[in-house]
Parts: sequence; structure tokens; C-alpha cells
Amino acid sequence: MKKQPVLDANGKRKFGIRDSIAYAAGDLGCNMSFALKGTMALFWTQVMGMSAWYSLLLIIVQVWDAINDPLIGSLIDSDRRQYRRNKFLQYIWIGSIGLIVGGACCFLPFPQAPVWAKFIIFIAGYVVWDAFYTIANVPYGSLLSLISNEPADRASLSAWRSIGSMVGNMLPMVILPFLIYNEDESLNGNMVFVAALVMGVLGFICFQFMIKNTEIRVETETKLNEDQPKFNVFQAMGNFLKNRPAVGATLAAMGMFIGMQGAATAVSVTFQIYFKNTEISGIVQLFAMIPIVLFTPLARKMVTKYGKKELSVVGAICSIIGGLGLFIITPDNTNLDLLIYILCQLVYSLGLGIYSTVSWAMMGDAIDYNEWKTGKREEGVVYSLHSFFRKLAQGIGPAVALLIMQSMGYKNNAIDPETGAAFIDVNLLSWDFAVELRTLVAILFLVAAVMQFVGLGLVYNLDKKTLAKMNADLGRNVEADDVLTYTSAEDNDNLA
Repeated sequence: MKKQPVLDANGKRKFGIRDSIAYAAGDLGCNMSFALKGTMALFWTQVMGMSAWYSLLLIIVQVWDAINDPLIGSLIDSDRRQYRRNKFLQYIWIGSIGLIVGGACCFLPFPQAPVWAKFIIFIAGYVVWDAFYTIANVPYGSLLSLISNEPADRASLSAWRSIGSMVGNMLPMVILPFLIYNEDESLNGNMVFVAALVMGVLGFICFQFMIKNTEIRVETETKLNEDQPKFNVFQAMGNFLKNRPAVGATLAAMGMFIGMQGAATAVSVTFQIYFKNTEISGIVQLFAMIPIVLFTPLARKMVTKYGKKELSVVGAICSIIGGLGLFIITPDNTNLDLLIYILCQLVYSLGLGIYSTVSWAMMGDAIDYNEWKTGKREEGVVYSLHSFFRKLAQGIGPAVALLIMQSMGYKNNAIDPETGAAFIDVNLLSWDFAVELRTLVAILFLVAAVMQFVGLGLVYNLDKKTLAKMNADLGRNVEADDVLTYTSAEDNDNLA
């Protein structure tokens, strides 16, 4: 006899571990699709041979990435149709199917295609993938408030989302290098395409598990306010620039994405031609996340004691120290060099992890700051502009890194005898280039850390004392409100 579920006062299945695991599966699904984004630069330069044009195209599609979130989000919000269960679950279902196709389209292995065709393939593939990613991810984030209205339940959902995101990031990180690289450390384009399909299917399975096991307990209906004044982009930007904490937090986030996303591209090639060990790259990145995992349970207590700004500045200093250590290069790439690299990564990632843990909470304080100074709350404006600059930085970072790498010699250097297509053969790149690339990695890491320090230490002005006064003036009895926040797939990609 099938066991009947325990119901709450509203006749809904009582909240429990089933809900938390299901919600974790959602971010696991997001990361399955997101897993290969870091490989995209290598695929399109080394396999497709677009070393000169990829940087420009990356910025173009990243602008689309920055604007499509509010666009698709508004379309979902304005949907008034009746669905059997919930419209958010329906959109997640649609998005999970589209991610299989969209993810594979980003890695279509046609190196023999003409340049104009490669332009179309890349832009169309990325736009399709990113649109479906947003269709799945935006309503997924909104589900938390619909599963339960109890603070303890929501805290559990957030914690389990973090676990799902972390697991979904770690597994591909370790496994994929064994699958997509050949024995000579070159990238196998066909295997990348297969991996993209597999990741899409696994993501679909995770999403279906989440949809099946999600219970909607909070029914809401969003009504449009016709009397609301029209949005003025220039006024919004002006208000944003006057919000010093928002500018500081955004500068720090942009530094993280510009430096870290740029470094991610350079690091992948570094393990190909400098360390000559792509299989260990995922394991090294996994080790770098250990300090973050250890710090996360302590975050709330430490922030309550020391303050968000104070702790994040200490984190930025740790990252600077780790970044400086990365400049140490031993002669002829000894095992000691790899050990130094790993240790410096551990120090660096600790600092980055501290900031990432409280980054969204600091943005929440920035919104309160705007209310404190002007009497107006502008959540949508602040968050949308912050998200826009974050997304834009995700494109600028790899683009800048690739342009620098191209000036150093990262260009088409081989011709496929069967297809006649030009591509980058990493085995033909010089050792001098490898050493210069190793130095570039250190520079990019250090730039990210310094921008974080400037944004958080010099611009962001909500220290513990000021924050306490602001909360008191606003009538909020808060000691560590929203102290512990959980990173998105994009953030975890950077932490890796």
C-alpha cells in the first residue's frame, strides 16, 4: 500500500527534505548545461579556427546575454494563461528541452565551413542556448518564494540550491578533461559536441526530477500597475551612479568576472602547453574550491561579528596575495611550479569565496542605502543594472584575454589536410609563448583581485557601523540580514 503524504493546513504536501533535494536538482540541471561554457573559447579558436574574430563575437553575444534576462523575465511575468500546475514549472520544462538543442548548437564541429557561416553558427547557437537558459533559470530562481513562505524553509532551499550548484560544477570540472582532450593535449571537437549533448540530456533529467517533486504552496498573481511611471534609462543610470555601495559592489563583481573569466580561458591553454596535463586541470580547480566549502558554514557568524564589507576586504587582500604568488615560476616547469600554482590558487579562491558568499547581500544593503538617502526603493533598477554590468564583464574578460593571447602568438598555425581548414595546433605553440601565458594568467588573477579591493575597500562605504546606523534609521532590527547568500552557476564558474 502506497504511503500517503503528510498534508499541511492548506491541503498541500508538508514541506520536507523532498522539496529541498528537488530544488537542488534544478541548479544541478543549470550547471549541467553551463558546464561547457568555459570550453567555448577553446573550441572556437582551436577547433573552428576563429582566433581573430571570436573576441568580437563574444562581446556581441554577451550584450544579448545582458539584456535578455529582463526581457524574457518580463515576458514570463506578463503571461496570464492558466497552466495545469504553475507557469514557472511550465517554462522550466520548455527551457530544459531547449537547452539540449541550444547547448549542442554552440559546439557544431564544422571547421571546414566558410568564415561567414561560422559567424552565423556561433551567434545563432549562443543566442538559442542563452535564451533557453534564461527561460529555465529565471523562473527557477522565482520558485523559491512559491514553494514555501516560511523563512526556515526558504533558508533550507537556498542551502540545498548551493549544494546542487556546487556538485553540478564539480562533477563536469573533473570528468570532462578526461573526455574532450586527445592524448597530445589537443581539444577533440567531436567529443566536445557529444559532451554538450550528454550534458543537455543530464540537465533535462535533473529538471524533470525537480518539476515532478516540487509542491507549490504559495499562490500569487502579479498584477500590472498601469499608473506606474515609465522607465527612464538615463534617470535610472544617474540614480545608480549616485548609489556608492551599488557602484562599489558592481565594480568588484566586474573585476571578478573580467579577471576570472579571462583567466579561465588562459588557464585552459596553460594546462595544455605549459603544464602539459589537461587531465589534472579539473582536479586542481577542485582543490581550489576547498577553502570556499570550508568557509561557507562559518560565513554568517563571521559576518555578524566583523561585518560584510570588512570581511570581503580581507578576502580581497587574500586574493591579492594569492595573485602575487602566481608570478613565481620555477625554471623548466618543475613539479614545484605546479605545487606553487595550486597553493596560490587555494589562497586566491579563499578570498574570492569570501566575497562571493556575501556579494548579493551587499547589493541588498545597497538598495536599502538608496532608500536611506533618497526615500525611494529601486530594487529593479539596481539589480538589473548590476546584473547587466556583471554579464557584460563576462564577455569582456575572455575577449580581452584572447586579444592579448593573439598578440603573443595564439593564432592559426596549422591546416587540416583533409578539409583545408585553418586551426590552432597547441603542440606547435612555442615554449616562450607558454611561459608568457603562465605570466598572463597571474596578471589576470591579480587584476581581478585589485578591482575587488578598490570596489569593496575604497568605493563601497557601508561598513558595519554605518550599516547599523542605516538599519536603525530605516526601522529595521537587523544584525546580519541575508548574511549568507548562495552563488549562481555563473559565480561558481568563476570560483572554479
